[in-house]
Amino acid sequence: MKGNVQARLDRQSQVALERLVRRLGWSPSRVVREGVQLLAACYGTPSKAKVVGLGRFASGVPDLGSNKKHLKGFGR
Repeated sequence: MKGNVQARLDRQSQVALERLVRRLGWSPSRVVREGVQLLAACYGTPSKAKVVGLGRFASGVPDLGSNKKHLKGFGR
């Protein structure tokens, strides 16, 4: 990916960018870079869905989920 990005801003975004530049004393490029970093932190990389509590409880039976004898009558 190239290091330079060209973007078209609508009027509302342009005004917001100008206000941030004045308020923070940063260049427009720095404001955009910081914004990208904030979005990356918020959305990050997608992770696999996790089951809540998975692996947090010990039954003491090592083959509880795989041995059919332990599951006999379960769910009836």
